[in-house]
Amino acid sequence: MYRRCPALSARGARCVSLCSAFVLRARGAAPGQPRAARHASIVEVLATLLLRPGLSRAGRRIAHDPLGFALQTLRAFRANQGLLLAGGVAYYTLLSIVPLMILLVIILSHVVDAARLMSTLARYLEIVAPGQSGPLIDELRAFIAHREVIGWTLAITLIFFSSLAFSVLENAMSVIFYHRVLTKRRPFVISVLIPYLYILFLGIGLLLVTLVAGALQSLALARLDVLGHDWSLSGVSRTLLYVIGLFGEVLVLASIYFVMPVGRLSWRHALIGGISATVLWEISRHVLVWYLATLSQVQTVYGSLTTAIVVLLSLELAAIVLLFGAQVIAEYERIEWEPVRKPPSGLRTPQKP
Repeated sequence: MYRRCPALSARGARCVSLCSAFVLRARGAAPGQPRAARHASIVEVLATLLLRPGLSRAGRRIAHDPLGFALQTLRAFRANQGLLLAGGVAYYTLLSIVPLMILLVIILSHVVDAARLMSTLARYLEIVAPGQSGPLIDELRAFIAHREVIGWTLAITLIFFSSLAFSVLENAMSVIFYHRVLTKRRPFVISVLIPYLYILFLGIGLLLVTLVAGALQSLALARLDVLGHDWSLSGVSRTLLYVIGLFGEVLVLASIYFVMPVGRLSWRHALIGGISATVLWEISRHVLVWYLATLSQVQTVYGSLTTAIVVLLSLELAAIVLLFGAQVIAEYERIEWEPVRKPPSGLRTPQKP
């Protein structure tokens, strides 16, 4: 057993020294021994001093057994049929993505030029469907060219199909956060309204990003003269556009983690999940782009279906990253009252007697 030191203050360094010497003597290691022989004990003392006061109970358990937490999260994701859930989310997102873009462009074109909106969509669709934004925008442009034929029936159909992905994602989150569903239910009216509120906020976000992107594109045409050297600002403009895309991606993912699960989730947990999922997706996206550009034979195999297959594959990977981030948050909540390595139970339907 170790002595528990108070929180580090002005005399923190002396406290670490005294506690280290105590542990070394208790274990039969003298302070004069080589550093390698004393390394493990010093690390344990620092963990005792620095981790315990500042972290929650779940955080201390993860710090004590990070590998066990990672393996347990993978087991729970598999027990919850994470790949199957991701496939369902990806399929319904594929059904929703074109109607959603049509709906947003038709509404926002009364405020901003449709060509600017489609330019912004093409840029940021690369985040969701790498390398396939061109065919999607072509379909969107062809529909917008004949938007005068849109009647009430088609408008209602577009609204309905635009909301499907959000409804399925909410159901998938209910499986991941099953421990919340057992104790609390979401009113049906709220579940119906959530997809349409997301569509509204996505429209507002698209409008703001379009306005900012227009200003940054104007900046790219400017040149800066410094001490006789002419510098183009196009690189700065591209960097800022990429940063805006990342920031928007983090906000969207964090909002999904905050809103979709039943009950109240900490904003800190949702933001950490959003940042982690964004990093994982950016890595996965660049690997997917490299694979499609160098090794893939998808065009040879699928022919005219290539665009649909690649978009579906991209959405599948994105859904896996999104749901795995949710599983990490769910496991973080679970270990507040259960052991880290407890075997996952998963979601099971009740058995008939």
